[in-house]
Amino acid sequence: MEKFVLILFAALVSTSGASEVVYAQVGEKVTLKPQVEIKSYKYVYWSFGKQDGPQLAWLNHLGGQFLTNATSWNKLAISDVSLVIKQIQPENFGEYFCKITSKDPILDIKPITLIEIKVSLNPVGPLLPGQSLTLSCDVESSEKPEIYWMNPRGEIMNDTKGTVDVRITNQHHGKWTCVVAKKKQVKIDVTVIDLSPAPSLPQYTSTSSPITIPCSIPTQISWLQIKAKGVQEVHWQFFPETSSGLDSDGAQRLFSLSLKDTLSWTQEQDRELSPAQDPKTGNLDLTRKLGRVEDGGDYVCTMKFENGVTLDRTIHVQVLQIISSPGENILSGQQLNLTCSVGRPLPSDLHLQWSPPKKTSLPSLKSRPHPTHLTVPEVSTDNGGNWWCTLYQEKKQLTSAVITLTIETKLNVWMLVIACIASVIVILLLLILALILHRRRRKRYLRHQLCRCKNPKPKGFYRT
Repeated sequence: MEKFVLILFAALVSTSGASEVVYAQVGEKVTLKPQVEIKSYKYVYWSFGKQDGPQLAWLNHLGGQFLTNATSWNKLAISDVSLVIKQIQPENFGEYFCKITSKDPILDIKPITLIEIKVSLNPVGPLLPGQSLTLSCDVESSEKPEIYWMNPRGEIMNDTKGTVDVRITNQHHGKWTCVVAKKKQVKIDVTVIDLSPAPSLPQYTSTSSPITIPCSIPTQISWLQIKAKGVQEVHWQFFPETSSGLDSDGAQRLFSLSLKDTLSWTQEQDRELSPAQDPKTGNLDLTRKLGRVEDGGDYVCTMKFENGVTLDRTIHVQVLQIISSPGENILSGQQLNLTCSVGRPLPSDLHLQWSPPKKTSLPSLKSRPHPTHLTVPEVSTDNGGNWWCTLYQEKKQLTSAVITLTIETKLNVWMLVIACIASVIVILLLLILALILHRRRRKRYLRHQLCRCKNPKPKGFYRT
């Protein structure tokens, strides 16, 4: 019965169609596995080129095995009954035959065709945005399978011939994937020299928060690669923001990067910002411990190359501030108006949260989101202290601002009367004290003008 099953299975395999196809690249590791279920065997033979071609390996049920010592096949191994090629060389592509014996019958298993995939890109090496790139993917076979490319974002390019032409942008940086016959994927790296994307949101700061203006080179790009592409200039510019918008005429050049062996920044306009200490790490940020109201505007990080390509990133900075009317020193009983804003309406995904002094309770703060404007009809000393305003994006804190209010007690009529009486009493006391001091001084002066006479003159006092 067992013999009949094996013969029937062999017949089915022999009529099952064309050979199994495996695609691979030079240098890859490939495992060739017979496409049959094997429960027991006496011998397994692997040959190359044809059924009775050069024998590559064999193994038996007792654990014995053989691997050819031919120079072109020095990376072979046996795993279970599979043939493992650890590093495929060009001469290893072709047809592989596996023969399995189990007692009397011999199982003829359909051959496995190992086909080479060739992937290339032109030009080779790091690219700048705007350059043209051709990616090619081909197989060494007369019957061409379906081939298409996927870009680094996983999008299928509308091309089944294996060639893609693109004009490079920073979105093309990463691993491109060639898909062959919908089952084999080959990846190739495309390096695009560019600055990291600018933040989608403005950089928010305040006079109570630090300021960071980000600009960086991706970690996978080195300065050697940038220099090899002919970098000529790296600098920072600032375009201040006014009430009517950005002031392009007031543009300020803040820093320039020396591109000698030791990279260093040269300050051109002093805004007390500090550049990153070691630009070789790719960090080009500008920082300061605390922001300023006048920091609002656009900061532009620019990198220029010999071929005319310019890379730049614009970081928009907005400053959160609290404005108090009538001021920070207020008399009790006055109306207080507080405004917390960045000078323009906030996007719908941002909101403010006020944190007044502990003893302050306002109806407008009992619901969320908190308003931009607060009004206290009559302030008291309980309203004095720190008023915080914090800007959030959902639950993420972006920045916060603080203002310190001093509330002075307002003098009423009786307090003024008491103050006047106290002033009159003090003046009278000062006058009495001055009169007493004056009389004492005059008496002392008279003593010095008179003397007591001695004998033979009669007793008494005489003028000298």
